[in-house]
Amino acid sequence: MRIIMVGGGKVIYYLAKNFLAKGYQVSIVNKDNEYCKVLARELNCLVINGDGSKPDALRQAEADKADAILSLTGNDPDNLFICQLAQKEFGVPKTFSVVNNPDNEKIFKELGVETIFNTTKLISILIEQRVEVADVNNLLSIEEGRINISQVILQKSSPVLGKTLKEINLPRDIVFGCIIRGEEVVIPKGDTQLSEGDKVLIITLPENQGEAFAALSGE
Repeated sequence: MRIIMVGGGKVIYYLAKNFLAKGYQVSIVNKDNEYCKVLARELNCLVINGDGSKPDALRQAEADKADAILSLTGNDPDNLFICQLAQKEFGVPKTFSVVNNPDNEKIFKELGVETIFNTTKLISILIEQRVEVADVNNLLSIEEGRINISQVILQKSSPVLGKTLKEINLPRDIVFGCIIRGEEVVIPKGDTQLSEGDKVLIITLPENQGEAFAALSGE
């Protein structure tokens, strides 16, 4: 795989090392001449001292042969333009970009950037995945935070104890994934009855998650 990375800093350096170790062909475009010298000295890859938003720089980085471009600058308009230039001018099939301002994520998607790394959202998701509140634990967020997988441990105070799934009034768009009951994994059905100590895994949209937690835990 041939990858072009545009930007600077330690992220570029360590990503390049990782990709090179996997056998990928890497090109780096960076405006800082001195940093380019460091990269060229320490990494076995093509390093271009230039502006990634200019066709000449991407041409020198062999964009016409690239499978993907990663735009990782600190400027969102530059990142968007670089991805569009790579797509339209050189036919690069896959585009990846950092979005520094979360408000810009929608326009990046609308203008065809394939994969977006919203740094604010990613950090928030990572924190939420590791913070347990009482008996509720957000295990995983996928599809850039559009779907949540969570675990609720049912306590004595839970209003759903002794009820079957079909008797529980849950919000729409809530799916029971499974129930862990001691050493047993139960695939839930409509007549599955809930018991104290059950670990219930649910799949929700973020906007319905709080309501689902309240319905199951009573809090």
